[in-house]
Amino acid sequence: MGSDSDLPTMQGAIAICEEFGIQTEVAILSAHRTPERMVEYAQLAHQRGIKVIIAGAGGAAHLPGMVASLTPLPVIGVPVPSRHLQGLDSLYSIVQMPAGIPVATVAIGNATNAGLLAVQILATHQPELLEKVQKYRQNLCESVIAKQAKLEQLGYQQYLQQM
Repeated sequence: MGSDSDLPTMQGAIAICEEFGIQTEVAILSAHRTPERMVEYAQLAHQRGIKVIIAGAGGAAHLPGMVASLTPLPVIGVPVPSRHLQGLDSLYSIVQMPAGIPVATVAIGNATNAGLLAVQILATHQPELLEKVQKYRQNLCESVIAKQAKLEQLGYQQYLQQM
């Protein structure tokens, strides 16, 4: 992440990776304040065994794109909500990459989906992880079905009171 203030947003990705048993590295690497550290980290990541990088940044949000330009690994960008523009600036900075340097980009503030996408990328070559992803999705489905059953049983007004 570009700053420690991004950690509350990025914790969603960390939590998902932990839930799936995936080891994570968490680092503060600013594209503007620590460019040399960012370059070294990005260039050597694949040599250290990292398979996917999730990069979150707010404001100008150059970190995901700069990291993507320096590594052969897939990079997932998380636009971190900003105080003044609510993350729209971050989203545009991350999603508008030039041809040849892709950054997969999730919704503003949605590091959970970044974590899930990283898990799914890893699962393409790990059958046991793919099974966990399928089970996770099945649990999501069952959760929605259970909510619908509860809504039908209680009616919408009572359901709202219990939310």
